[in-house]
Amino acid sequence: MTTQLFINGEWVPGSAAAINTLNPATGEVITGVASASPAEVDGAVAAARAALAAPAWAGLLPVQRAALLFRLADLIEENAEELARLETTDQGQPLAISRAVSVTGAAEHFRYFAGWVTKIQGSTNPISYPDTLHYTRREPIGVNALITPWNFPLMILSWKLSPALATGNTVVIKPSEVTPLSALRLVELAVRAGFPPGVINLVTGDGAVGALLSAHPDVDHLSYTGSTAVGRVITRAAADSNLKRLTLELGGKAPSIIAADADIDAAVAGNLAGAILNSGQVCAAYTRFYVDAAREAEFVDKMAAGLAALRLGPGLEEGTQLGPLVSERHLTHVRDLVAGGLRAGAEVITGGQRAPGAGYFFEPTLLTGVRDDMAIMHEEVFGPVLAVTAYDAAEELDAVIARANNTEYGLAATVWTRDIATSQRLANGIRAGAVFVNMPPIPDMAAPWGGYRASGWGREMGPQALDAYTETKAVWLHYGRE
Repeated sequence: MTTQLFINGEWVPGSAAAINTLNPATGEVITGVASASPAEVDGAVAAARAALAAPAWAGLLPVQRAALLFRLADLIEENAEELARLETTDQGQPLAISRAVSVTGAAEHFRYFAGWVTKIQGSTNPISYPDTLHYTRREPIGVNALITPWNFPLMILSWKLSPALATGNTVVIKPSEVTPLSALRLVELAVRAGFPPGVINLVTGDGAVGALLSAHPDVDHLSYTGSTAVGRVITRAAADSNLKRLTLELGGKAPSIIAADADIDAAVAGNLAGAILNSGQVCAAYTRFYVDAAREAEFVDKMAAGLAALRLGPGLEEGTQLGPLVSERHLTHVRDLVAGGLRAGAEVITGGQRAPGAGYFFEPTLLTGVRDDMAIMHEEVFGPVLAVTAYDAAEELDAVIARANNTEYGLAATVWTRDIATSQRLANGIRAGAVFVNMPPIPDMAAPWGGYRASGWGREMGPQALDAYTETKAVWLHYGRE
């Protein structure tokens, strides 16, 4: 497969120094990937601008545009095993996750938004002016920069790219330099699907390339998934350039509240799935647990047993349940947060160390004795690390909600209870963009996704994603006699 830039329908070598992408299971170089220069970023944006109004794209009927998205979904499925193995090699996630979540999810997003193409409607409005027709149109916002993270490269690109194309926009994709390979392959498939030149462009490189897009005066909308710190930098750059619209899906520190009446076995299984998916490298991963004191010992024992039983290994090995972290740098971040928790008084029940051998493996870790003021309870770990604290049964639910909300983030949360009233009270009180009751945090293409506070701006997926990629134009038509 190519590892070049894709600009205006052509694969071109990057002018800047190539960047190696590594296999996190071994630490070995997979391949070198091109890096874009400022001139090449400008070229990609210019190509997207020109394609926006070109008859080959703007002149397509809705049903024709939908057909391109459906065709791309078919190509993803036809190449599913190749894509899954590529994603696992580059990112580390187990094949079971690459197949069932990443690749399947990518195809589902393109099909979902392909279905929307023929249903994007305006409205007529009963305004209080005589002899005047007022109606609205939903129009493409323009050139969109899509900056994607390293944890779910293929799926997260798909949930940005599919609504952008469905609404008639053009794009410049900038994947993480840590995991660029599945984005490159997806663009190859988009070419096969028949998207016109300039509609989809891709520039690889490090954060400097993303910074150029953030500040670019001819980018109309930027969608970014990644850290809150970088999100703040993007926001300042966008404000200082052209006040481009932003969609930001940023960090998270999802609380999990386990009530006294919860089915503990179900809570353990669901929290395991929600905490260690992709080795905990998920913005919505369950990482801090508030357990009714009467059930804490049982929950901790069963959770420790579940973590200890997980099969840790390379993602390409069938049966692996927990793969490596994405890089040496990220492993150091996780290890340092765990060590800081131990210095502050937390206790390791299981795990807590880098796993022996090659690659960036970290043992699934369970900590108890944590306090709300510890860094491990309010900083994003992004690894297979679970911190458990108890709450008194006599404590008011409002107090538990306040503890759960004691974070700058607000992306996701979960509640475990058999009582509908308790579930509703907690779900209503927790300030997060998504609250899951008795289930893991797996997004769906039909449901809006995004966060409160430092977890971001706007919503992706579902009908709400259409708002991110369109402008509403109001048309006033006076037809009365002069």
